[in-house]
Amino acid sequence: MNVIAARSRLEALIASVEAALAAADGDPSGAVAAAMAPHVADPLLLLGRDCPCRAETYVRHLLHEDAAGGWAIAALVWRPGQMSPVHGHHVWCAVGVHRGILTETFYTPGPDGAAPTPCGTVLRRPGEITSGPPREDAIHRLANLGTETAISIHAYGLPYARFCSDLNRVYAA
Repeated sequence: MNVIAARSRLEALIASVEAALAAADGDPSGAVAAAMAPHVADPLLLLGRDCPCRAETYVRHLLHEDAAGGWAIAALVWRPGQMSPVHGHHVWCAVGVHRGILTETFYTPGPDGAAPTPCGTVLRRPGEITSGPPREDAIHRLANLGTETAISIHAYGLPYARFCSDLNRVYAA
């Protein structure tokens, strides 16, 4: 008897991201976001994965890393009221909402080193994607302003071990 294991939903997402990166010419953020779009809201995407939250802050959980290729995918778990700092990225990024609703606020850089100012807000629902290149003027904040835990899927052009040190440019709000 032959048994063929079905590819997991997470493996399908990873394969789509790998294909997008292989085909990308220049900044891959948009291509990676498009590759993630069909997968991020799948209720079985994180099947078998333990992604607990913490009361103090959102939590990152590594889902996949290609350290040699210089990228990784993580699930971020947000309890109600939790938010990222106002930040930009040193590398490309693509984000999709898996569960819940996140609020993404965009900012304009402040003059002469002043704090960035809010310039727009978008609600991100399950299946919705956002992405960005590593530009100085690409500044945002993600927040769970809802009443239920939210989970988002993030792909970054950086190995996971460097997320805490080399990923974000953090600004005073």
